[in-house]
Amino acid sequence: MKTGVKKLRVGMLGCGVVGSEVARLLITNQEDLAARSGAGLEMVKIAVRDLSVNRPGIDPGLFTSDTESVVNDPNIDLVIEVMGGIEPAYSLILKAMANGKAVVTANKALLAKKGAELFHASDEADVDFYYEAAVAGAIPILRPLAESLVGDRVQRVMGIINGTTNYILTKMHEDGATFENALKEAQALGFAEADPTADVESFDAAAKAAILAGLAFHTQVTDDDVYREGITKVSADDVAVAKDMGFVIKLLAIAEANDVHGSNEETITVRVHPTMIPKNHPLAAVRESFNAVFVQCESAGELMFYGRGAGGTPTASAILGDLVAVARNRIEGSLGPTETDYADLDIAPMGVTKTRYLIRLEVLDIPGVLAAVATTFAKNDVSILTVRQDGRGADAELIVLTHIASENSLASTVKQLEQLDSVKDVLSVIRVEGLPS
Repeated sequence: MKTGVKKLRVGMLGCGVVGSEVARLLITNQEDLAARSGAGLEMVKIAVRDLSVNRPGIDPGLFTSDTESVVNDPNIDLVIEVMGGIEPAYSLILKAMANGKAVVTANKALLAKKGAELFHASDEADVDFYYEAAVAGAIPILRPLAESLVGDRVQRVMGIINGTTNYILTKMHEDGATFENALKEAQALGFAEADPTADVESFDAAAKAAILAGLAFHTQVTDDDVYREGITKVSADDVAVAKDMGFVIKLLAIAEANDVHGSNEETITVRVHPTMIPKNHPLAAVRESFNAVFVQCESAGELMFYGRGAGGTPTASAILGDLVAVARNRIEGSLGPTETDYADLDIAPMGVTKTRYLIRLEVLDIPGVLAAVATTFAKNDVSILTVRQDGRGADAELIVLTHIASENSLASTVKQLEQLDSVKDVLSVIRVEGLPS
């Protein structure tokens, strides 16, 4: 039943790159958004740290340095949180919810740490809590997982969910750039921060992977549950070898269901790491700062969501989409679907994960080396699919592609290879996905 609401008042916490775009778009597109939501949406207050910063296109009278005044104002109906970080964002959102305000956020780090508590708080307060913009920018992936695919069984989610690392790896693959040079280019273009640690060491992708996994498998997942490996050790040689073999290296987030051998139990694993995929795989064509998420379902089969995964305007688009959805619910006197963690699946350690691997070894170019290496793989139940040897004077490089094996078996193999007199160095180990079983 409609409530007869004519106007909804919006408060915002933070006004950086994303927040500024949200405010400008809300003001510029006021009539269209009102028509789509069923009521006027008026930005009435924006809390910022520094009132002296010039924010063109936004009425200076909207700004305040008092964050509490946004979440405690009885005249504000909806709160947008784009300040980032854990605190004070967490406490402010809880207060907003307790005061009956619906909340829209783009805060992936907060959701990956405190998602369960926030979902519980929104349920207790009977308010909406939307967060589509927290993963993959403008790409609509969270709502399809929470709503469109809720009648299906998700088996696997695999995606490129960090634009900075994808840009770097694209430049390394297409231009032969080193990691360091590709990073400098990404920073010059604004794709990477001055301190790129969160991106290149995969903290950002791990937080997003936790959110995706929680939705896909109806289980509480935090970023601490995600195996994380960055791209800083991916060399130009790794990329060249992959390219020569018909592969592309991408930083992939992978969440998947695992059947526990010999029982009816099911677990999930969640991981983020550099991955080789065949050049004909749909994700291989995702270039530069674009994102894509590949979802495999029991009934729906394979689906892919693609688009711009970062930036002020794409992220603002997702936030406004959530805002309109929340406004519609408020007008109808209803609530959107809430997060569920009924499955409560155990999160398995990385060691049980099974995939293929590419191992590059620097070895002595003497008789018997290949036999010793092959024996080491066999002792650890890791089967070799292909092997290639390139001479380098007195040394040689062995490139081994395995069949599917467990992470524990592979780790044991690498440890024993390092102890062989004929192996000078294990140059790299890269996981491989996308090949037929």
